[in-house]
Amino acid sequence: MAQASWVAVPSLLPVKPVFDLRAILPVMIMFIVTAVETVGDISGVTEGGMGREATDTELSGGIICDGLGSSFAALFGVLPNTSFSQNVGLVTMTKIVNRTALACGAVFLVLCGLLPKLAAVVSIMPQSVLGGAAVIMFSSIVMSGIQLITREPLTARNMSIVSVALGLGYGLGANSGVLSGLPQWVQLIFGGSGIVPAAFVAILMNLLLPREKEN
Repeated sequence: MAQASWVAVPSLLPVKPVFDLRAILPVMIMFIVTAVETVGDISGVTEGGMGREATDTELSGGIICDGLGSSFAALFGVLPNTSFSQNVGLVTMTKIVNRTALACGAVFLVLCGLLPKLAAVVSIMPQSVLGGAAVIMFSSIVMSGIQLITREPLTARNMSIVSVALGLGYGLGANSGVLSGLPQWVQLIFGGSGIVPAAFVAILMNLLLPREKEN
């Protein structure tokens, strides 16, 4: 805390913009996957907080907000942002979806970015405290996901999609070294997180597998 400054203002375009397809194409694919993640998070929030499915307007608004935020962040040399899945568990536990409460959280985050000493106070929170809260929130995320999955009949087709996507996503997320023999652009897209391969496989299988005939 003693080393942190009182005020810090981000600089506009700290890095010279460079347009390189080798970087643009993988990021485009990753943004498609993060859009899928955003849809899932919004659906989980509305399901856990209000007991209903998200509307098309809510889904499109969330994706647009996510894209605008990432574009704005890039102007200041910051990595793209994505929806925060832990909030799904938090909303499920508290049932708080009030915009005023969410705005207070957003203001606090902005203040942490502009006032490094305030951010330092948050950063010294013991890991055991964060870990205890994270266990409950991540468990709530899992339960929200199960609720979303079970809203549709778990037919053999749906079970196959969920099983393969979860298995592949968890496996690659736990051990990204299995991709070491593949090209670098593949490692960039699918390595480090199981969300990307899980979403990609789920979408692909949903398009390719034949649907069951209705009785």
